[in-house]
Amino acid sequence: MQHDDAPARNGPTSDIDAGSSPVNTGPLSGVRILDLSSVVMGPYATQVLGDLGADVIKVESPAGDNMRAVGPMRNAGMGHLYLHLNRNKRSIVLDLKTEAGREACLKLAENCDALLYNIRPQAMARLGLSYEAVSARNPRLVYIGAYGFSEAGPYAGRPAYDDLIQGQTGIADLFRQQSGDVPRYAPLTLADRAVGLHVAIALVSAVLHARAQGQGQSVEIPMFEGMAHMVLGDHLGGATFEPALGPTGYARLLAAHRRPYATADGYLCLLIYNDKHWRNFFALIGRSELEQDPRFSSHTARARHIDEAYAFVAEIMRTRSSAEWLADLTQADIPAAHLYSVDDLIRDTHLQSTGFIRELDHPTEGKLRTTAPLGRYERTPTTIRRPAPRLGEHSREILREAGCTDAEIDALIAARATQEARRT
Repeated sequence: MQHDDAPARNGPTSDIDAGSSPVNTGPLSGVRILDLSSVVMGPYATQVLGDLGADVIKVESPAGDNMRAVGPMRNAGMGHLYLHLNRNKRSIVLDLKTEAGREACLKLAENCDALLYNIRPQAMARLGLSYEAVSARNPRLVYIGAYGFSEAGPYAGRPAYDDLIQGQTGIADLFRQQSGDVPRYAPLTLADRAVGLHVAIALVSAVLHARAQGQGQSVEIPMFEGMAHMVLGDHLGGATFEPALGPTGYARLLAAHRRPYATADGYLCLLIYNDKHWRNFFALIGRSELEQDPRFSSHTARARHIDEAYAFVAEIMRTRSSAEWLADLTQADIPAAHLYSVDDLIRDTHLQSTGFIRELDHPTEGKLRTTAPLGRYERTPTTIRRPAPRLGEHSREILREAGCTDAEIDALIAARATQEARRT
């Protein structure tokens, strides 16, 4: 089931990477995904897959993805997060609550490898888009639900947002344990993006199976279990064993001084980790006798006394400037780095020199700064082929590909089952 990205009808949407080929050469070229998801988790998964060459058809309601409304923005419906989450996609508007919109969606599914959604399976069934209904039209289709909680447990159907999942999987409380302060959320859409990567992996894996076996399947990737997988992998601790050999938690990650160290004039990020690092650090500060200190003499000993070890380093780091420490630590082959702000990260010379931070021209939003697709593929290079689309920008194009005539498309528009992007 090979597909090619259809050429765009309007504007520079085939390739916006300066100097790169307009041909889709990514490793997932030929994979077509019908993306019914919105907000962050699903769109992030398909953005990654789109960067890798998949043809992602973004199905939006007439109101559009909620993230379109989150500013800053130059034009209504084109918020900054939406722009980053939805490049390398095409947008079609379908009102799935109408019979015509539902039928159009099923028609599109006939020529796709995967369908991704992020509402409950029961809600999909009420729309007439259950796995049974969709697979009847395309038995090879992979049908992936990415939502809050597994349908197999008592939490099925509960609302799930990044903040709630961070709280329910212990992340907010881990901040409290480490700092002795109040619980807090990581200032990232951490759960959405971490589980979004699981969604992307699951989709590719299931498509590989479907192509090998000739049969698709229904797949569930829940946020709660996805983040519990990550948290417990680090913090089961003594509860790994039955009976338990101690409390839960990874002591090094929870140490109060596991944070950027204050220097005489700022902060540095520093990790003195293995025996060689500690030996070199003690020599650097003129305290080689501490190699024999029972608290610091081995990796196991330091793990038992991690709070003391980190507190000792914190006290010493205050005695010199950041520049002095960075020079000396580098000479001693001890891992250390500047503490960056987000503004510093944008200006980082390494990211600039590798082309990871890019400036691109969007046909309606003007000059934008964004990140490059991750990784380098020698034989199947990735590109940013399309900017994030306007709402319904490709509705007519996609429906034509599905076999609809212009008259049929005009009828769908008249019935408000679909719509085209407003002219700019």
